[in-house]
Amino acid sequence: MRLRALLETDALGLRLLGGEDELDRTVRGVMTTDLKDPSRYLSGGELVLTGLAWFREPEDAEPFVRILAAAGVAGLAVGEAELGDIPDDLVQACLRHRLPLFAVHESVAFATITEHVVRQVSGERAGDLAAVVDRHRRLMTSGPAGGGPEAVLDLLGSDLDLRAWVLSPTGRRIAGASDALDAPLAATLAGEHLAATRTGRRGPHRVAVGGTTYSLFPIRNTGRTAAPASRDVRETVLSDWLLAVEADAGDWPAARLDLLQGVTQLIAVERDRRDAARTVRRRLAQEVLELVQTGAAPAEIAARLRVAAPVLLPGLGTAPHWQVVVARVEWDHDGGTGPAVEAGPVAQALLEEILVDPATAGADSADRIAVAHTGDEAIALVPLPAVPLPDSEDESPAQTGLHADALLAAVRGPLSAGLADDGRLTLGVSAAVHSAEGLRGALEEARHARRVAAARPGRVCAAGHHELASHVLLLPFVPDDVRRAFTARLLDPLRDYDRRHRAELIPTLEAFLDCDGSWTRCATRLHLHVNTLRYRVGRIEQLTGRDLSRLEDKLDFFLALRMS
Repeated sequence: MRLRALLETDALGLRLLGGEDELDRTVRGVMTTDLKDPSRYLSGGELVLTGLAWFREPEDAEPFVRILAAAGVAGLAVGEAELGDIPDDLVQACLRHRLPLFAVHESVAFATITEHVVRQVSGERAGDLAAVVDRHRRLMTSGPAGGGPEAVLDLLGSDLDLRAWVLSPTGRRIAGASDALDAPLAATLAGEHLAATRTGRRGPHRVAVGGTTYSLFPIRNTGRTAAPASRDVRETVLSDWLLAVEADAGDWPAARLDLLQGVTQLIAVERDRRDAARTVRRRLAQEVLELVQTGAAPAEIAARLRVAAPVLLPGLGTAPHWQVVVARVEWDHDGGTGPAVEAGPVAQALLEEILVDPATAGADSADRIAVAHTGDEAIALVPLPAVPLPDSEDESPAQTGLHADALLAAVRGPLSAGLADDGRLTLGVSAAVHSAEGLRGALEEARHARRVAAARPGRVCAAGHHELASHVLLLPFVPDDVRRAFTARLLDPLRDYDRRHRAELIPTLEAFLDCDGSWTRCATRLHLHVNTLRYRVGRIEQLTGRDLSRLEDKLDFFLALRMS
């Protein structure tokens, strides 16, 4: 049972004094003590009851709480019968050690609480333990060789009546119940999981969406590439899978929670196996990238691409076109004093996930993506089916390939939650090229596009090659103080006038420029008489000292509106 369930039982007379974020801890037993050091009697998961007979002076609180926290107890409940108010030193010590603290009303006996906990825990275990042991053995024998995550989740559905899904950090369905989660719900669950992980809360995380409660279990990387437990959570938060279960794990017995933890370990093994299979594609990308960056001969690069093409696009008869995508994940470093997070592998794993079609289920759907990393940057070689590229100015551009905004549209929400307040993801996409000679230019193009994205506000930003031939490329690099001075000089008089007179000069200016200075089209769009429009434009010119019939002044207004 959970601490939350005890707090919600009025007959137990518990009042929460601290540790609201830890109420999902599992209670596996109860112990009453007035010893200063009860550690020899603790095994973890207990609700400790004390009447404070051990408390003599304020300095006694810290060592007692430290002992309980080290033993892994679920919580501490203190009777009010002996001292009345709970000592503030004890409250503060519990807050420091994240130990939930309850006050027990003087009218409630410790025996009442003990009997309730024992009855609840014993009853749940008696009903489930024998079946759980058998199911756990079956799950272990059905590991990767027995069908992978799908086989494990099928057993959860058939034996425990639990609908569950394995999701990527962006909410893409990897395995699970045949009646799949819809994409917005999956993205919401992934975002909630990433946000909870960033706060350091222990799983499972419980989330209510549309009247249904889901329990989210992290699936940790356990293979050779796994980060040590002491490493920064930011190094794994954007790459770990999660198990979403349509149930409230807050009311589960410990045995069932242990079973689900075993399921996540099995799925982690499968995740490690598939990561190992991705090594070949990563090596191919790394080799091609090194050739491109060192200025190797196009013939040598082309030969390496011919080796990569059958691996990335099996069965393709002709050489594909290629696009280059560059991604960078940047973290704040605790004001410059904390350890730097190794961002290259994080960006590599994240880019591999982003480049998978979000509508494609299954972990093997990333088999056609080759991503390398160099320094803090991840670089993807994306093969595209061969289509004719335009040979003359009269032909329309090829419509194939990746588009920057579309890449991030489905994943921006979850990733923003994982990046929280101290991380950024920026991404740049090149145009498609049809030969080895074009790869170096494509790489530089993607890097330039990523820098344009980095100059924009927001946690998750992308830019494409088409933006490099526009004024949009220049605007992000204008210094902030210059932006503010330029826009204030042109637009502040209009904003002030609008506030005082509700004249809508700013919307009129925007519409006038959008209509290329056409009085008739602008008046129609704004549902105004042309004379009214002329009056407003005249007022704009009077307030700013500009002439909207001159191209230079039109351009200044246009840029000011874009930068504001």
